[in-house]
Amino acid sequence: MKDPIIANPVEVNKSSGTNKSIFIIGALFFIFGFVTWLNSVLIPYLQIACELNYSEAYLVTFAFYIAYLVMALPSAWILKITGFKKGMSLGLLVMAVGSLIFVPAAYSRTYELFLLGLFVQGTGLAILQTAANPYVTILGPIESAAKRISIMGICNKVAGSIAPIILGAIALKDVDALVENLKTMPTAQKIVELDLLSERVIFPYLVMMAVLIVLAILIYFSTLPEVDTDQEDEELANTNSKKTSIFQFPHLLLGALALFLYVGVEVIAGDTVIIYGVAQGISFANAKFFTTYTLIAMLVGYLIGILCIPKYLSQEKALKISAIIGLVLGLAAIFTDGFISVLCISLLGIANALVWPAIWPMSISGLGRFTKVGSSFLIMAIAGGAIMPLVYGYFADLSSPQEAYWVVIPCYLFILFFATSGYKIRRD
Repeated sequence: MKDPIIANPVEVNKSSGTNKSIFIIGALFFIFGFVTWLNSVLIPYLQIACELNYSEAYLVTFAFYIAYLVMALPSAWILKITGFKKGMSLGLLVMAVGSLIFVPAAYSRTYELFLLGLFVQGTGLAILQTAANPYVTILGPIESAAKRISIMGICNKVAGSIAPIILGAIALKDVDALVENLKTMPTAQKIVELDLLSERVIFPYLVMMAVLIVLAILIYFSTLPEVDTDQEDEELANTNSKKTSIFQFPHLLLGALALFLYVGVEVIAGDTVIIYGVAQGISFANAKFFTTYTLIAMLVGYLIGILCIPKYLSQEKALKISAIIGLVLGLAAIFTDGFISVLCISLLGIANALVWPAIWPMSISGLGRFTKVGSSFLIMAIAGGAIMPLVYGYFADLSSPQEAYWVVIPCYLFILFFATSGYKIRRD
């Protein structure tokens, strides 16, 4: 079965044009990572500033990632009207609006406004990712798509490694002492201190807004070529001639569920590890680096993918190995304590690195004219990052942050099923 063809293939497949396109998309993935992994610092930061329990604190990830579920299909409709390039610019501008909302949220210390800003940022990212992920997948042979997505993943996780350090240095500066002082502080003084803490994020998010606006302008006037995912070659068109609905592609639906669970465990690994470190007796000053360790582990995984896929490892085999590593590390985190347990959660980054790059091309393979809708389903699956951390937070409140990590085990088991046989299920 051949891959979907690309409009203007001569232009798009020129080495220099393709490399330039990959560079531009790589810059967007850098933005994805930077904005997304700020949440790992925002969760403990807002838990202190807005006086939240675990379940309430993880509404940060819910507000951010639920936008993918709500906006994925509208994003596909927007891209049909605007095309990929203008759609990407629009997504960046929407993210800038979300950053701006943080200003009144911080001044008023209103948690609901923070959540609104995060939802708007997630909406912008939904538009961007609906365009960027299928773009990089079809910008070359399907069998090496995981390699190209791994390159995008490096851009994403380098930014994600930097983001918590930068925001953590601002938002969580001297916060260990503040938390201790808040316990005995008079109510009036406590309100003043929490208001000052809340206002720490104003300048970083204003800077982010300005950067996003500049990038939106640069993308709009860039030479990024358009691609047409609605066209099919003759063989693929004949294969799909009787298909009338995206629901006739079971491998896509199973892939979307696998991606839902994967994003859930990736967000749990990156966004809960700081609070978990503190629960294990590690100070905020040291725990704030654990998300960066998680993302460095993912970078190592991406480098392995770039070097080994498809020459030494198929996408399917890489996915199987990733799921098994995730199971081993998840169980190790549950049955050990202290630094070792926290480190096992950070090392889940290695297990998670190649899951997205493998699931995406395995899921959209053979969709042809259904590619845009199929991509929207996969983008909707990012809502796993909204739901699974809430499930984790519920069990953390019910039992303990450590016992709550049992939720990752069935997730990795399903990913292993998809890698073994789920992706092969097709309907004539």
